[in-house]
Amino acid sequence: MQHIDKIYINGEFVTPHGTELFELFNPATEEVIGTVRMADVEDTQRAIAAAKAAFPTWSQTTKEQRLAVLERMHAAVSAREEQLMEAIIMEYGAPVSRSRWMATYPADVILQAMDALKSFEFEQQAGMAQVVMSPVGVAGLITPWNSDAGFICNKLATAMAAGCTAVIKPSEMSAIQTRIITEALHEANIPAGVFNIVTGRGDVVGEEINTHPDIAKISFTGSTAVGKHIVSTSSASLKRVTLELGGKSPTIILDDADVAQAVPMALMAGFMNSGQACVAGTRILVPQSRLAEFEQTFATAVNNTISGNPQASETEIGPMVSRKQWERVQSYIKMGVQEGAKLLAGGEGRPEGVDKGWFVKPTLFTQVNNQMRIAREEIFGPVLVIIPYQDDAEAVKIANDTSYGLSAMVLSGNTPRAVSIARQIESGRVLVNTLAHEPQAPFGGFKQSGLGREMGQWGLSAYLEPKTLLVG
Repeated sequence: MQHIDKIYINGEFVTPHGTELFELFNPATEEVIGTVRMADVEDTQRAIAAAKAAFPTWSQTTKEQRLAVLERMHAAVSAREEQLMEAIIMEYGAPVSRSRWMATYPADVILQAMDALKSFEFEQQAGMAQVVMSPVGVAGLITPWNSDAGFICNKLATAMAAGCTAVIKPSEMSAIQTRIITEALHEANIPAGVFNIVTGRGDVVGEEINTHPDIAKISFTGSTAVGKHIVSTSSASLKRVTLELGGKSPTIILDDADVAQAVPMALMAGFMNSGQACVAGTRILVPQSRLAEFEQTFATAVNNTISGNPQASETEIGPMVSRKQWERVQSYIKMGVQEGAKLLAGGEGRPEGVDKGWFVKPTLFTQVNNQMRIAREEIFGPVLVIIPYQDDAEAVKIANDTSYGLSAMVLSGNTPRAVSIARQIESGRVLVNTLAHEPQAPFGGFKQSGLGREMGQWGLSAYLEPKTLLVG
């Protein structure tokens, strides 16, 4: 049992003013594994004041000085990989096959921020004017539970590279991971106040960040509903906002695709991170002419997908992060049946032989149209739908008929044809015959999948404002 009773303000671990205790669970066993003492508004205000006080000095550091600090961050976070992996499995339930990547990612994104900083030009000439890219101020960084450590390091390293200081509100459901990362960042000897980590509820700590006039910028990853609220509540002080929100990503399988290659790739896209991923390809569009063939192959593959003990090497899908999330996924599976969709695999309840833990049967629906709620709403679990289409034009139309636009994938035996389709999809990222990630490229969404971009030069620019200097 772990008892986490410290937050991090102005270079020190301090006891929160807030007194509420939040229970932490192991989602694979439903057992309480710890408690975390939650910060309140007063704690948040102290953290913001510390970040504000540190900003004038940090914002004037050179590129070389920032790189030196980021290098120490990278070394300290890298040293915590094994400890972080254990926490990810225990606290989040990520399968061991996924958790190794999740444990290395926080250090990787610090390196990526360093690479972006090295090549970034903070000054350029525009006619007679000199344009100076200046850090916007104190950044409020709000991270989700489905990759807590990675998002903390990604957002913080980028903000610091730009010259901003930060107040971080991590998910209270990931407090063990947060503690490990906070200890590593402390060991990196980052100047006091440059980063502050305040674990608390979104409607308390998050709301103070949203409305406080000394927060100049918010970077949030999470649900579309909360993102809309942030835009509304932060508007009084015209905060700069970057939002990476939900998705209902389409995977278009063209009629020339090899079924043996397309099906495994589509399932990897749909079931990544146990389905708890904003980019998950949960709508699978297949040609009507090959529908029966794909239904059979998908059904067999999904029925053979193992959902269970995250410690087991053969497990592909771990538990949902909480009882609330498990119940949400169950309600959508029930809804799909009520809407008239046909279950090809999975269904309600836990997998066979599992009597505890928030595990979900990998589920696949067919006979789905794009107006059903299971095809339009983000479920955030291992639930996929097959939607048939007649021709390429209809495939693109269905893919774009969504409120979201975060990610998409096109699978085809003809790459130029697939690229032509990809260019027509309204999405911030489109993958063609690959699941690769390019950290130098911008990441973010169209429509209600977000505002702005993260990663690479685009992510760094989001923490900067152009200042024009004209000298007579």
